[in-house]
Amino acid sequence: MYKIFETVDDVSRYTAQRLIAKITAAPAAKLGLATGSTMKPVYAKLLEYIQQAPLDVSQLTTFNLDEYMGLAPQHPQSYNYFMYEHLFNHLNIPADHIHLPDGLATDTESVCSAYSSIIQTLGGLDLQLLGIGSNGHIGFNEPQTSFASRTHVVQLSEQTRIDNSRFFAEQSQMPTYAITMGIQDILDAKEIILVATGSNKSNIMAQFFNSEIDEQLPASALKQHKNLTIVLDREAAALLPEQTLKSAI
Repeated sequence: MYKIFETVDDVSRYTAQRLIAKITAAPAAKLGLATGSTMKPVYAKLLEYIQQAPLDVSQLTTFNLDEYMGLAPQHPQSYNYFMYEHLFNHLNIPADHIHLPDGLATDTESVCSAYSSIIQTLGGLDLQLLGIGSNGHIGFNEPQTSFASRTHVVQLSEQTRIDNSRFFAEQSQMPTYAITMGIQDILDAKEIILVATGSNKSNIMAQFFNSEIDEQLPASALKQHKNLTIVLDREAAALLPEQTLKSAI
C-alpha cells in the first residue's frame, strides 16, 4: 500500500502517528528502528506527540537495523549515537530493552547470530521501520544479498559509501563494513513501514515499483510481505505512474 503526501512534514506526521498507534495498541511491542536523515523528522514528530499526550513506552523493546563496523557508540556518526541523540535519551525505555548492533565486535559471527536469535526468541518484530538506499538497500543489505539472510557483516558498496560519506568530515573516514539485520529478519516482522522522501529517492522508488522480486534490488523482497506500507512525499513519488499517485493520496 502506497501513501503519498505533499511534504516531508506530512510524511513524518503520518509515520509518527502509525508508531503511536502501534505503541498504544501494544505497549510491549517489539519495534525495528532505522536511522538516517529520513528518520530524523519522524523521531522528532514521535517525541512531540509523546510530550503532548504522555505515552508509557517503558515496556517497548527496540532493535536497530544496522551499525558501521569500527565506530564506537560515542562516535558522532555511529548509529548508536544517532539513536540516543534523536530518540532514546528522551524516552524511558529500559536500557536492557534497547538493542543495537555492536560495531566494535570482534567475534562477529557470534554477535550476529545472537542478534537474530534474540529477535526470533521474542517472536519477531511487531513493526519494522525502514528507509531505502539509492541502490535499493534496506538496512545495509546491498544488492545480491540473499533474501534468506540473517544478521551479518557486509562490505558496503561504492555507491553506499559515496552516498553516506557526506556525513563524515572526509570521505576516507567513511567505514567500509557494517553489521546489519538480515533481509529475512526484516521480512519476519508482522508489519513494515518503508519511508522515502526527497527527489534523490525518486529514481530508486521508480525502480522498486517496476521491479520484479530480485536479489539485485534488495528492497524488492518487501513485495512478498503481506503488511507493507510505503510512505513517500511528492518528490520521492515523482516518477511513479499517475494512477498510483492518484490512488495513494
